Amino acid sequence: MPPHTLTGNIQSHPNFPSKILRNRRDVLVYLPTGYRRSRTRRYPVLYLHDGQNVFDAATSFGGVEWGADETAQRLIAAKLIEPVIVVAIANTGEDRIHEYSPTTARIDPAKRKQSKGLLRSYGRFLTEELKPFIDKQYRTKREAEFTGLGGSSLGGLATLVLGLWFPNYFTRLAVMSPSVWWDDCVIYKIVDALDETAKPPLKIWLDTGTHEEGWERTRELRDRLVEKGWRLYDDLNYLEADGSDHSEGAWAARLDPVLRFLFPPPPPVIAAPGRERFLAVLEKLRSLSNGAKRLAKIR
Repeated sequence: MPPHTLTGNIQSHPNFPSKILRNRRDVLVYLPTGYRRSRTRRYPVLYLHDGQNVFDAATSFGGVEWGADETAQRLIAAKLIEPVIVVAIANTGEDRIHEYSPTTARIDPAKRKQSKGLLRSYGRFLTEELKPFIDKQYRTKREAEFTGLGGSSLGGLATLVLGLWFPNYFTRLAVMSPSVWWDDCVIYKIVDALDETAKPPLKIWLDTGTHEEGWERTRELRDRLVEKGWRLYDDLNYLEADGSDHSEGAWAARLDPVLRFLFPPPPPVIAAPGRERFLAVLEKLRSLSNGAKRLAKIR
């Protein structure tokens, strides 16, 4: 087993229980630099699926992690992103495909194995059990506009669908190498069914690697999102990573621009022209007014 590679202030919540899914999973929480010092400041949150792969090479698939902790530390220190809390939600092994799939569909035609399509229940676990716990335990910005969700492969598909199903909870989506192929590209039907007059306020990062099988389906997904009102490089950022494959290393390499797009630093506070002079004049007027009142009392 590779050595542990956790970086920064990471809190562990092992065997976090779910009454909805009737199982348990490990949850790790990365807290940005300065969290302990700033006792009143609140932070946006990014929830990531397949949490084993997010922070630690010792638990990640093939010993390759996303390095979300190191990337966040570097970008925050350079003031290239807003300080953000990152929550890594472990998958449950064999049940992963059931929890991340939006529909019941054949998994293995030879064995006639069928997915249970538990994504909506998994979404309820996130919104009714995990998110309330995180919001109570940590100083978060609880509103949907400050809350992100992300994943890759089937986790990428789950992220987009959950954003469409639960826009009152998650609005910043990292959809990396999504499994568009799932259930005869059912995601196309889900997107096509959206009401164009009520497009959810989602900010979406969508990507794929050109060495991934069937990567062109993601381009088609991009086009369908644009048809429903998303604007390229505004609330939809699309990337075709040339030569990139379907692997943890590929997603780790793209995490930097993902975080920059979803959690840009807040604009600097710039004083209005003449503000100092205006305040000085206002203070002088107040002083003169107080002096006139005292004089009136003497008279």
